[in-house]
Amino acid sequence: MLNHIVLMGRLTRDPELRRTQTGTPVASFTLAVDRDFGGRDGAERQTDFIDIVAWRSTAEFVSKYFVKGQMAVVSGRLQIRDWTANDGSKRRSAEVVADNVYFGESKRDRDTAGRAPYAQPASAYPAQDSGYTAPVSGSDFSELDDDDGDLPF
Repeated sequence: MLNHIVLMGRLTRDPELRRTQTGTPVASFTLAVDRDFGGRDGAERQTDFIDIVAWRSTAEFVSKYFVKGQMAVVSGRLQIRDWTANDGSKRRSAEVVADNVYFGESKRDRDTAGRAPYAQPASAYPAQDSGYTAPVSGSDFSELDDDDGDLPF
């Protein structure tokens, strides 16, 4: 059996970090994901609002580095939950349990678009959780000469 989902969209609100009674971190947020097709007669694209739940280190990572409006890529599994509402009626809801959450755009692209900057400098992003490698500081680079005669092409 296979239950794997990958979504890319923008957070509709800041992630909400809570802890279970045993202290396990859990973060919840919603992604606004555009459908690949427009409506009939060239109408606007439709957007789905998908609930995401992240646990443990992924939850802490998301709550620390993601904010409302930011593009995110979520990889995980679809989960259907049955629950009882306050009025006693039976309800069912779908959510994605996130295994990994990645940045969907670079900090430069985000800042250029006029959105709020990330909460921390890029060097603070933990590469093991996000797949992101922090950039090297500008002082580690040197000016190149225009003489590239040694290049083999």
